[in-house]
Amino acid sequence: MPKITFIDYQGTERDIDATNGDTVMEVATGNDVPGIDADCGGACACATCHIYVDAKWAGIVGKPGELEAEMLEVADEVKDNSRLACQVFVSDEMDGLVVRTPESQF
Repeated sequence: MPKITFIDYQGTERDIDATNGDTVMEVATGNDVPGIDADCGGACACATCHIYVDAKWAGIVGKPGELEAEMLEVADEVKDNSRLACQVFVSDEMDGLVVRTPESQF
């Protein structure tokens, strides 16, 4: 079972067991991770599940698709490693994944 570490803007870490096939957003909302509101429920229709993927995981997580990139345009504090958690699907190779939540979502 992959484990994901969520780190908020103040540095508080939460290690959470994830299920393959779930999205990082589902893992976060199912475990009350602050800073990931997921107002659209995972439909890639908002940017309230904006996360930053740690650099060492960028190749595994991949880049945003076209729709996700459009939604990120409305997010605050977008960086090169920004993703929407609703578009990142958990797999075994993501065991140890580290993501951060932006201050603007608190």
